[in-house]
Amino acid sequence: MGGSLRVLVVDDDRDIRELLSSYLAGYGIEAVGAAEGAGMRAAMAAGRFDLVILDLMLPGEDGLVLCRQLRAESEIPIIMLTARGESADRIVGLELGADDYVVKPFDPRELVARIQTILRRTRSPAGRPAASPERDDIGFEGWTLNRTTRQLTSPARLVVPLSNAEFRLLWTFLERPRRILSRDQLLDLARGRSADAFDRSIDLLVSRLRQKLGDDPRAPRLLKTVRGEGYLLEARVKW
Repeated sequence: MGGSLRVLVVDDDRDIRELLSSYLAGYGIEAVGAAEGAGMRAAMAAGRFDLVILDLMLPGEDGLVLCRQLRAESEIPIIMLTARGESADRIVGLELGADDYVVKPFDPRELVARIQTILRRTRSPAGRPAASPERDDIGFEGWTLNRTTRQLTSPARLVVPLSNAEFRLLWTFLERPRRILSRDQLLDLARGRSADAFDRSIDLLVSRLRQKLGDDPRAPRLLKTVRGEGYLLEARVKW
């Protein structure tokens, strides 16, 4: 990746903190451990980190609470770490701003690959969605999305709130209207990942986005499912 990387591992399991510290050192990544929220905040106040690995199940403040706090204060990349693999947990973590999700038990090599992928994306301007330099508003089928405020406005001029993950997914579709995008493409383009474990999360996000757009899931007019291939946005987009 170039340069010295520092990762903060927030996990109440000392063995996991020590394992990751030892393993990541082999890849030139310094890992600092914290057992809970107070330790996390103290570590971040004391030094700079490139990424946070955050366990979901923590004493006191859980990982979702801490993820929300981190995202409110910075854009530091976050990987959620948990022993639970339910889709609901994944989608909540994504909506709060987590960049990836690893389920215990995990292969440390996979975690290193996830770290490298996320940091390449967040450090490279090419990994960010291209935007029109002249306009903040993107129009489609009477709807308007503002890239600065991240507000979605309906044809009736009502503001529809979007989560971070919903905004990123809609933005990805708007950049590529009338193109079939597979789940892997959506994961890579919208979140900078290529993890099979998130396939179901994409389905849930599309479902929620359809609800926000008033798109009938039984016969969607805007976000269409292409069986066996993925999804496409059937809309004329105006920049």
